[in-house]
Amino acid sequence: MGRTTIISSLFQLVRAAASLEYAGALMTWIKTIPLSDASAELLRALESQRSLYPKEYATPVFPVDQGVAGIVASHSLIPDALYHAFATFGVLLSPDLPLTRRQHEMITTAVSVTNRCFY
Repeated sequence: MGRTTIISSLFQLVRAAASLEYAGALMTWIKTIPLSDASAELLRALESQRSLYPKEYATPVFPVDQGVAGIVASHSLIPDALYHAFATFGVLLSPDLPLTRRQHEMITTAVSVTNRCFY
């Protein structure tokens, strides 16, 4: 599969995701720990994983609690899981690797569409 075909397929996935209707969709509620109630362990996990991300990823797109992204907050009950899940992703975004920010965004968009995840 050539590069043009892959990019075309990704754009088709993005367009398909944009056409999905989420109004009225049921969402699972996950208990989270607000930063104001966070233990030292949770604060350490949040800061440690965040430090691995490139600076352009510093501001979450959908913050829910004092700048913490909803998907990260959903892991707040298990700080070790939070750290390992998001530290892995942070390392994969390293500017030392050959993928560009644009390529990261296309890959994460394709994965989100595949998983029917709108954020």
